Amino acid sequence: MDHILDLIIVGAGPSGLAAAIAAGKAGLGYAVVEKGALVNSIFNFPRNMVFFTTSELLEIGGLPFTTPYEKPTRWEALRYYRRVADAYQIPVFFDEKVLSIKPGKRDADGYQAFEIVTRLLDGIQRAYESRFVLLATGYYDHPNLISVPGEELPHVYHYYSEPHRYYRKKVVVVGGKNSAAIAALELFRGGSTVTLVHRGSRLSDSIKYWIRPDIENRIKEGAIRALLETRVVRILPGSVVVDTGGLLEELPAEAVFLMTGYHPDANLMSHTGIRMSGGTMAPEHDPNTMETNVPGLFVAGSIVSGCDTNRTFIENGRFHGEAVVRTVRARLKK
Repeated sequence: MDHILDLIIVGAGPSGLAAAIAAGKAGLGYAVVEKGALVNSIFNFPRNMVFFTTSELLEIGGLPFTTPYEKPTRWEALRYYRRVADAYQIPVFFDEKVLSIKPGKRDADGYQAFEIVTRLLDGIQRAYESRFVLLATGYYDHPNLISVPGEELPHVYHYYSEPHRYYRKKVVVVGGKNSAAIAALELFRGGSTVTLVHRGSRLSDSIKYWIRPDIENRIKEGAIRALLETRVVRILPGSVVVDTGGLLEELPAEAVFLMTGYHPDANLMSHTGIRMSGGTMAPEHDPNTMETNVPGLFVAGSIVSGCDTNRTFIENGRFHGEAVVRTVRARLKK
């Protein structure tokens, strides 16, 4: 790009799109860079997923999100955010991964611009210059690895999509929160033989109230086998070796779903100089402006909570961009 932008937004999720809308209304020169598809995290959600929240809490830009259901589906959300991007003509560069963000030279107006280097799918690199940068990259692109032998095997997944492929197959689901419970239930009802493995002594208290009795009753009746206080030791091509109190057992497994959570892109943040909380990877930032300890570098959306993914959702993250744009606009005196 041959000119300096006012704001580069990294991430085209709901929070990034909301910030883009605010930037456009404020008259800023901006662009959005996205490593995958529009609202890439939602795109990678389970195909039959229903949101835990109501549609009005997912709205951005003042555009209504209508649905005949009490809670919207993944498919409806994808359609809605496509409509938002089109309505506001948001400039998004897709399939473009940010490699580095570094402070660069000062421009003619005295602002220190950032140099942003990206890589496209074909390997070509592209460079941008922007006076301010907003990271709205979320956490869903980076699964928490359990670091056991065999985790890289082709039948091991960190994302769950839908159950049909695993009909009449033996599967192991690892985890004890919502995603693990939902995957186990859908796979069971899709005709799989399901074993749920969880290192805790009981399933997480964070499981939604309408899901908990379903998974607990399926376990109680033996429809889903649950191994609690159990950890995975090794994954083999057709089985999973687990350890329950020192007793090893080899479970048959034609597919393994590691529903062990996700985390933000700590490498990108650390390389840009952002300080993070050691326990949660939450970036240091001013909650009023969303500016990090690196002047001119902001965060928005679920990335602000790091690994504590139960604190920031679309419902509250969609407002972060407005605070960022107010700060940028004031400094640019626009």
